[in-house]
This record gives sequence, C-alpha cells and structure tokens, in this order.
Amino acid sequence: MSGLSRHIETLSALLLAVIWISPLVFAFWAAFHTTSDAVSFDLTAPWTLDNFRIAWAGAPWLQYFLNTFLLVTIILIGQFIVTTLAGFAFAQVRFPGRDVVFILVLMQLFILPEVLIVENYVMVSRLGLFDTLLGVGMPYMASAFGIFLMRQAFKGVPIELHEAARVEGCGWFGILWRVYVPLARPTYLAYALVSVSTHWNNFLWPLIVTNSPDTRPLTVGLSIFAAPENGVDISVISAATMMSVAPLLIAFLVFQRQFVQAFLRAGIK
Repeated sequence: MSGLSRHIETLSALLLAVIWISPLVFAFWAAFHTTSDAVSFDLTAPWTLDNFRIAWAGAPWLQYFLNTFLLVTIILIGQFIVTTLAGFAFAQVRFPGRDVVFILVLMQLFILPEVLIVENYVMVSRLGLFDTLLGVGMPYMASAFGIFLMRQAFKGVPIELHEAARVEGCGWFGILWRVYVPLARPTYLAYALVSVSTHWNNFLWPLIVTNSPDTRPLTVGLSIFAAPENGVDISVISAATMMSVAPLLIAFLVFQRQFVQAFLRAGIK
C-alpha cells in the first residue's frame, strides 16, 4: 500500500505540474506561430518572430521594463531597511509590549492587500505621490512576512557572537551590521527572490495609482496593450506576455539552485 500511495502522490504531483505549466506552454507556442496555427496546434507549422516585432512596436516596452525594474528595486531596498530593523528589534531588543506589537504585525498577514487599496490610495494622494514609482511601492515596504522572516533568522544567531561584539565596543547598529546581517544573507536572498517576483507581477494596485506610461509597470502596460479596443490577436498578445515574463524565467533558470538553497537555509528556527 505504501508503494501504491507513493505512485499516486507522484502522478498527482505530475498532473498538477502539467496543469500549472500548460498556460505558459501555450503562450510560448502561440508567440512563435500565427493565430490559426496556434489554435489548431499544427506541429508542422513554421515558427516565426513576426509576433514579437509587432508586439514590440505596439507599446513603449523599454519604458515599462525600466519602470518595473526601478519599482521592484525601490520596494526591495525599503523592505530590507524596514524588515532588518524591525526583525532585529523583535528578536534581540527587549521593550514593553514587544510580543503584543509583534502579534499586531503578524495580523497583517491575514489582511489581503486589496482590502487596504482605498486607504492606501488616500495616503498616497495626500502625500502627493500619485502616479509616481515611490507611490506605487510605498505601501509594500513594511512587510509583515519579511519582518517575521528576519526575526526568525536573527533569533538563530548564536548569542555568543552578539556578546563578543558588545565586548568589542559595538553598539546596537554595529552589532546588527557586523554580526546579524552577514549571517542572514541566505534569508535576504530568499526574501529578495520572493519580493521581486511578487511585485514584478503585481497588477491591481499599480493599475489604480499610475496614470501615464512614464510610471506604468509591465503588468499594467501589458493589460492596456491587450485591451479589446486595441484588437485581440492571441499570438501577438502571447509574444508580449513572453517578453514580460522572460526576465523572471531567465533569472529563475540561472539561479534555481541558489533559490532552493536559500529557502532551505532560511527555514524557520
């Protein structure tokens, strides 16, 4: 029975993998074929790059790529600063109400970002950051998941290293920078991969808070490019989709070993 159970689990996992990857496979197939050949799945149909040329000429993709790169970079830098300081405080600094405040931070994990869209919109508008990359990224800089992850990583640092740094005359920030941050590099890498992939694909909030090509990320630009009023061509839209996800796919294929190892090292202690 145990052998049969393992086979069933393996087949189930393969089935789920096929279901998950099938839309991406179809998008890849359609991007290199005409619409009729893509829909009919004619395996003998010739491959073409015309869809990519048409898609590239149909929107300011270079601006969209630059906006997305700057956006995920701004968010990641802000998250690193906030999560590092907050995670260190919750892990090693004793202050009244620490556990209560930490529980309040964790409660953010149970609140969908969409619930806070109205409040975030009001805040960004009052700060004069509407239709700016900083306005798009600001609501995500205080990440409850990141704070929790850093707290767990910092709690795993041997207390002997902390005490040795204090004996050497380091203050709180010196101890954090010289001891905790270097030892938490795998956690930083794991969190960076999650953050970049999440905000590279974020759509709803950037759609609401951006209003010009100068600030639109790829997801919003792709949705406008694929709008019905612009004409629907499955092959051209698939080509644009592959251009949008290509950086993440390439990065994952290149760094997949580091990606897996970072999460294994960053396990909850």
